[in-house]
Amino acid sequence: MHRVFQRFVDGLAASSDAGGLRVVLAEAGAALELHCFAYLSMPPRRGDAPELISTYPVAWTDHYLREHYERVDPVIVDALTATEPFEWGQEFTARSLSKPQCALLDEAAQFGIRCGFTVPIHDSRGAVAAITFAADERRLPFQRCIEQNRSALQLMAMYFHSHARRRLSINRVIDGIALSPREFECLEWAAQGKSAWEIGRLLNISRHTAAFHLDNAKMKFGVRTICQAVAKFAASKAAIE
Repeated sequence: MHRVFQRFVDGLAASSDAGGLRVVLAEAGAALELHCFAYLSMPPRRGDAPELISTYPVAWTDHYLREHYERVDPVIVDALTATEPFEWGQEFTARSLSKPQCALLDEAAQFGIRCGFTVPIHDSRGAVAAITFAADERRLPFQRCIEQNRSALQLMAMYFHSHARRRLSINRVIDGIALSPREFECLEWAAQGKSAWEIGRLLNISRHTAAFHLDNAKMKFGVRTICQAVAKFAASKAAIE
């Protein structure tokens, strides 16, 4: 575990964007037999989209964000009130859940997300993020890893959040407009001539999600076209540099 943790910390220090952070946590998780994770950072304002870095199937994460499932997800609901890591799974069905929550769990199960271990992350504002290591069932390697490395996984989650918050919040204000990490990344690639499809491939998101973030940036800038948003972005970056 010591070697895994050291490589993890070194990898975080060398990462500069969401893609790099995803690779670092994915490699650390795989070394511990944890092959599926999601980091969800809640936005400071309700209307904004959360930041999601994960190895979940892209079809599921696209659907999750599009439907704003973070607002009803029972795992996130629990993470917003819990201060300690917790395991979850079929016990959710044993308690009272709303119809949207039941539908969410049924859909997640179709993508192999049936149980997991979640680490809530809090700061002075309260609960701000959570990291979940998920699995399709509680197999022995998964259970053993959680039991043996519970405290280490909590520490890794805190390190990851600290680096993600720092890396993804740098220089994202363009002409007084604060962009989300994904909006900024998509505009950066668009400024290099990449299409929404190409951006999706580069960021491990779908073309529709890349287009969604570009449209959000366009509206924030108050312009009519993506080309105008990219031009505004590029001009501002050039002035800074």
